[in-house]
Amino acid sequence: MPELTDHPAVLLIQTAFIGDVILATALLEHLHRTEPGTPVDFLVRKGNEGLLRNHPHVRQVLIWDKKKDKYHGLWQLLQQIRRTGYGRVVTLQRFASTGFLTAFSGAPERIGFNKNPFAFRFTRAIPHVIGSGVHEVSRNLHLLDPAYAGSVVPPRLYPTPADEAAAAEAAALAGGRPYLCLAPTSVWFTKQFPEEQWLKLLAALPPKYTVFLLGGPPDVADCARIKSLSPRPGVVNLAGKLSLLASAALMRGATLNYVNDSAPMHLCSAVGAPVCAVYCSTVPYFGFGPLSPFSRVVQIEEKLACQPCGLHGYRKCPLGHFRCAHGIDTQQLLAALAESELVKR
Repeated sequence: MPELTDHPAVLLIQTAFIGDVILATALLEHLHRTEPGTPVDFLVRKGNEGLLRNHPHVRQVLIWDKKKDKYHGLWQLLQQIRRTGYGRVVTLQRFASTGFLTAFSGAPERIGFNKNPFAFRFTRAIPHVIGSGVHEVSRNLHLLDPAYAGSVVPPRLYPTPADEAAAAEAAALAGGRPYLCLAPTSVWFTKQFPEEQWLKLLAALPPKYTVFLLGGPPDVADCARIKSLSPRPGVVNLAGKLSLLASAALMRGATLNYVNDSAPMHLCSAVGAPVCAVYCSTVPYFGFGPLSPFSRVVQIEEKLACQPCGLHGYRKCPLGHFRCAHGIDTQQLLAALAESELVKR
């Protein structure tokens, strides 16, 4: 999109995890609808730039390599931001690094959450309240418009023709049969449905379905192990073989996608793919729940005094029993599939 002199460009900053970037794309949709002449750039951490490849509402993607030359890279980004002369710089994070970029960007409007250490230099700082039942998308939209009272704008991703072709090639492995996608891993252990629970689900799923295991390069071994331990035929390990956008395109064609409270859930939201999200230590009330037209949340039906135990999760269950995950019954997940099948008819 060419830059228009009467519409100073906006810079959105979200350098956290994949899911956070996906949710932030809702702001791109909002800006495109309300300010179609405003150029928008987007700053992400290195590794997440593929999500915005050829995005129709993004003029330029800026990349911060957090792992290599972190602080020098931050300084170089600041110089680039100041040279560009943005009219608005909006950080969606509450951390000092992105607050620093925003505070010293030179933009007339510097916007972020009031929990950011550099909020004192923002021209507008709004509260970020977790645990109120408000979705993260709505919290982010209030950065652009503090008076926003509309519906939650779903995030949206735009798979390229190459991504669509890769997804179609993968789907062809089902041989024309209906398929399910299963993304079994998470960065956080207590957000991850246990391996033995996934194996129970695989054993119980109707035989007519091919099941694709999805994940990134770090998930290849875990998905290979699940495939090797499952006697079920028709399980295909695609972990590490598809880009994020190609994975999203594949998930869009599934009868149902089984995911954790993690990035694949947000991929589903961004392409309208049917999703069953399994919540272990966390809860949708934090505001990070699925936004697909067909969305089901599965949690332990028993009320646990220890759940939720934290916003992001832990490397292990703080109490050692991990009952929030092991207490979920396979029938709960099968019920979501039965509902999805009815909708598909």
